[in-house]
Amino acid sequence: MNVKKVIPSGYCKGVIRAIELAKKTRLENKEAKIYVLGMIVHNRYVAEALKRYRIETLDDKAKSKEELLDKIDDGIVIFTAHGIADRIKKKAEDKGLKYVDASCDDVIATQKLVKEKITEGYKVLYIGKKSHPEALAILSISEDIHLIANPDDLSSLKLDDDKIFVTNQTTMSLLEVKSFFDKIAQIYPKAVFAKEICNATTMRQNAILNLKDCDLLYIVGDPSSNNSMKLKELGEKVGIRKVRMIEDASEITETDLGDVKNVYVTSGASTPAYLQEQVIAVLKDYAQTKVLKKPKVDLAEIL
Repeated sequence: MNVKKVIPSGYCKGVIRAIELAKKTRLENKEAKIYVLGMIVHNRYVAEALKRYRIETLDDKAKSKEELLDKIDDGIVIFTAHGIADRIKKKAEDKGLKYVDASCDDVIATQKLVKEKITEGYKVLYIGKKSHPEALAILSISEDIHLIANPDDLSSLKLDDDKIFVTNQTTMSLLEVKSFFDKIAQIYPKAVFAKEICNATTMRQNAILNLKDCDLLYIVGDPSSNNSMKLKELGEKVGIRKVRMIEDASEITETDLGDVKNVYVTSGASTPAYLQEQVIAVLKDYAQTKVLKKPKVDLAEIL
């Protein structure tokens, strides 16, 4: 069995920056209470590792960012890499809290572009995942922004087509965005399009599109990570025989590895390199010994 690492894979620049900002915030504020409003990046091991720095992650899918912010009375709040609504920043200021904005530069660029188009009088169609923090931050900009999460969202819209601007969440699938763009162009021929899939997402997806002789593809990533899920969906869509998404090496099974010659391992942009390398090490060891080991994750290696 051949084990190969997909290149590029793993952390993107926005994730690296967000994590380094969190660590720097603790280093410069040794005694302060520090909170992250949501998952700083979508990986539970990162959130658990931040506890070692006494940084608490406040994440509850049933609560809005405003409601989560209500739990913080003092200290420093870190906004995640996915972007944040201006009103949340204002609320933090009104509460007398210091904040650190770890928003990815690519996400900020998309927000800026959308704001410009709204100012110019456009209605915006935003292709994204419902309830994803990046999408929620964009939608907070204006009521003239319409989320397109599935074809039904598109068919239910009735808009004048004079000034329609179309863009997308930065972590969407290349093929998915193209499909939506094509459909929207048919409905709104005058629409203006801007594909905002970030470079890191594009490169990681293209790497999968270019795989040869792949019998099994492991995507190492958290189930809450949109960019990781899109890698899985893309692998399935291009016809790779076996595609498995796992959080860590303990989820590898001998059933997966049966009748497999070439195994490729990639990881989402929010997945620590340590987790991917651990998966590769376990697979290579199994290829030689035919014994599948189940190592534990060492949180000290995550950050």
